[in-house]
Amino acid sequence: MALVAPALTTARLRLRPVADADVDALFALHSDARVLRYWDAPPWTDRARAERFVRASRQLADDGAGVRLAVHVDSQFIGWCSLSRWNPDFRSAAIGYCYGESAWGHGYATEAARALLTWAFDTLDLNRVQAETDTRNTASARVLEKLGFVREGTLREDCVVDGVVSDSWVYGLLRREWTPA
Repeated sequence: MALVAPALTTARLRLRPVADADVDALFALHSDARVLRYWDAPPWTDRARAERFVRASRQLADDGAGVRLAVHVDSQFIGWCSLSRWNPDFRSAAIGYCYGESAWGHGYATEAARALLTWAFDTLDLNRVQAETDTRNTASARVLEKLGFVREGTLREDCVVDGVVSDSWVYGLLRREWTPA
């Protein structure tokens, strides 16, 4: 069953499905080594990766597995957030996001994730949302904790990117713990 990726607005942000028009901005975002220093893959070096990302974003919704939304302040692309691994039987999904350095420290990640979570809990009748973040990425951990996620454990040495081994924290948010405002 396909999912219709929503268009969402907040006080400062506009979220809409990732589109072909985002290719250059996505390539700039994912080719920035500083942005991806805690990511589970190295920075992109080929613009075709951004084109595949857009196609994969469409396929995610077409397969009914989730949605990926571009996030804008005014008309400026600042990053994206996603809901993936949607399982209607278990009423669960995973959330993820990536933002450019100019967007850091303004509360945009929290604001966009809150809008996406509100949509997901209301529309998909979720019971649980999971997230993972590199243990060195304290800013991402703060975003999750501000949203009400609880750190549930550590995946030890679960990523090796460019020879660097890292741990990840696993977070969970239950419907009964969710406060949308």
